[in-house]
Amino acid sequence: MRIDELSMLSALYNLLWYPALPFALLAAHPANMRDYRERMGHGDFPETAGAPRIWIHAASVGEIEAIRPVANGLLEHYPAAVMAITTMTAAGREAARRRIPGAAAWMLAPLDNQRAVRSFLERVQPGVVLITETEIWPNYFIESARAGATIAVVNGRMSERSLRRYLRARGLFENALGHASLILTQSPQDARRYAEFDLAAKVVATGNTKIEAADAQTANEESIRPELMAFAPGRKIFIAGSTAAGEDAVIAGAYRELRKDFPQLALTIAPRHLERTPEVEKALHAASLDYVKASQLNSPGAAHDADVLILDTMGELRSFYGRGSIAFVGGSLAPGRGGQNPAEPALADVPVLIGPYHENQQQIVSSLVSSGGARIVKNASDIISETSQWLADDEARQRAGQRARAAVSAGSGGARLALKQLEGLINLG
Repeated sequence: MRIDELSMLSALYNLLWYPALPFALLAAHPANMRDYRERMGHGDFPETAGAPRIWIHAASVGEIEAIRPVANGLLEHYPAAVMAITTMTAAGREAARRRIPGAAAWMLAPLDNQRAVRSFLERVQPGVVLITETEIWPNYFIESARAGATIAVVNGRMSERSLRRYLRARGLFENALGHASLILTQSPQDARRYAEFDLAAKVVATGNTKIEAADAQTANEESIRPELMAFAPGRKIFIAGSTAAGEDAVIAGAYRELRKDFPQLALTIAPRHLERTPEVEKALHAASLDYVKASQLNSPGAAHDADVLILDTMGELRSFYGRGSIAFVGGSLAPGRGGQNPAEPALADVPVLIGPYHENQQQIVSSLVSSGGARIVKNASDIISETSQWLADDEARQRAGQRARAAVSAGSGGARLALKQLEGLINLG
């Protein structure tokens, strides 16, 4: 498409979008002037010379964890690179600061508005733009192309539901994605969906970048702080990780029933979004369960006698999975979220339970289930039944955990393949 046609399409999109800008700002919840400035593309970016200049955009904490090996690999391979990381959430921004320390800046992403994106690009001046997973914001592609940047999608995924939605505005999204030089997807199924936009020549299925053989020791107990190590010592722990609204009550009810046959079983709930912690507390109160919160452990022995722990701190679930006996992975009991990634508990040799709505993790869940390392649960009754079977047979549970790890490890290497594909792209940038 010619630049004048690109301008017309971009102008139309922004004309339709602009009236929604005030509402988008409210939805983005800018907590302070810094957040507001970053949303409008006015974030502080250091006057740092270097080449190449790379912009990586990821949605939030989980996506930062997935792109981390790629980002750090690029910084290692190109030590002079200047990298800016943007996320949609403040929690993601903080995770990026911790997990990708070699970047030059970590900011909230500009709103998908022509003026905001152009302002951001003028400050960062990236030669290479890497968009992760499902973050297909048209202005990011259109304006980056206009600024002369080379664009790639990394760890891309697209559900059938998303594909149908994008096809309703096919011209806009086909044009935006058409400016990507490379689209690296998590699976062949994702590649097929991207190919619907006449992009087959640019699409390569490299695998999920979050799964790396080197990360198989991710759940190392040595990295768990003493206060958390003191929780439920010597007991089996059921971990409900990355829970979404409505799931905490289901887990709490299932746990109460499980305690009748397994009185020493402990429970840990880690909400996907920390601002949901009061909802978790409400669910536990309703189930008459006492608890301690990870954020309020003042001494190594504070959690020793507790039965339930709310993991309301950032960045600790990954390693804490190593203490688990069985894990439920959230965002999967009700439609709409598509399930969170079960790789972390699986790599910790922990058998996995996940709900039926896991379309965002279809490939990895299929491999886990077929290997015997995971089971699908639809409700509290299923959770009780499946958990009871594993708790009653330590050998079977441990074998399931080993199979889970083997299934995930077999799909490792996505980050290395992505880095290899990106080498030529970075050189172009």
